[in-house]
Amino acid sequence: MKNFVLIAASLFAMATIVSAQMDMSDKKANRPSPAASAECKFSDGKTIKIDYSSPRAKGRKIFGIAAEQALVPYGEIWRTGANEATTFVTGANLKVGGKDVPAGNYTIFTIPKADEWTLIVSKKTGQWGTESPVEKDEVLRVPMKVSKNGPPVENFLIAFDQAGSKCTLRMEWATTVASVEISK
Repeated sequence: MKNFVLIAASLFAMATIVSAQMDMSDKKANRPSPAASAECKFSDGKTIKIDYSSPRAKGRKIFGIAAEQALVPYGEIWRTGANEATTFVTGANLKVGGKDVPAGNYTIFTIPKADEWTLIVSKKTGQWGTESPVEKDEVLRVPMKVSKNGPPVENFLIAFDQAGSKCTLRMEWATTVASVEISK
């Protein structure tokens, strides 16, 4: 009888855990800014992976000065996506914008401006996206090139363009494209 009660209690506990995980998964899938990811694989099999939430423009002014009520004001630290902070995981030591980033797990932020963005790579991970990085936790700050694209991009996008042993990290939203080169 004891074994039966123990087995029944164990099954109930497992069912509760699975149900809670499914509820959390459903909640994330139904967010207005769904989960997305980008990956670049080097010839030696090492990868860079970014996980982020992709907000939608929905007719809003995306980038601009705070007085214009832009969603992402120029000159302010942005979580670079929505919801949880954007993660940057690399299995290899890298050069991001010419500066060293050791293999590991990081969070990335950006500071958008009209003609240049700054990419911030932080050692602190696991925070909700609105928590700004602290300088002591920063691995680097590097400039990103900015250009304008054709028709506006509705869904915020992070992608990699691979050429040989280099990956160019590209971020697009509205009519703005920001990029930085990554190499091993």
